[in-house]
Amino acid sequence: MGESQKDNDLFFVCSLIEHIARKTKNTKKYIIDKLEKENIKKIYELAEVYHSENIEKISDELIKKYKIENGDYDIISKCEYRVPTIWELGRIYQRLIININKNEIQYIDTLVEVLSSWIIEKIDNYNSSMYYENPSYIYECYRQNKII
Repeated sequence: MGESQKDNDLFFVCSLIEHIARKTKNTKKYIIDKLEKENIKKIYELAEVYHSENIEKISDELIKKYKIENGDYDIISKCEYRVPTIWELGRIYQRLIININKNEIQYIDTLVEVLSSWIIEKIDNYNSSMYYENPSYIYECYRQNKII
């Protein structure tokens, strides 16, 4: 059985937030705060449509609309190895969110909670192994509120 449309929409929203964060050199928490939960819910509801458009165009529109300023959270230049794609990280976030809460109706509440949490800083350190760890390990670390 394949992925549900709502799971795929969640994947897209996670990847889009990662893209905006990288493009503006901000934390995911900052992007979440600027977009606000209700607007993220609207983006999620339109994700199937947005998914067929250029992510650069969509991110530029959202950056302008929500007045997202450039920051100095530059995780890319600190990376000594291969930088994971926005899609790879979107998948990591999507899996973590689904592991935490399988209720599609609450995906965005969980997304806001996860992308604003301590574990994102650990995943953002591309010189560590955290971002390519097994999804169940990442979930268990999140659940225990520490690296295990």
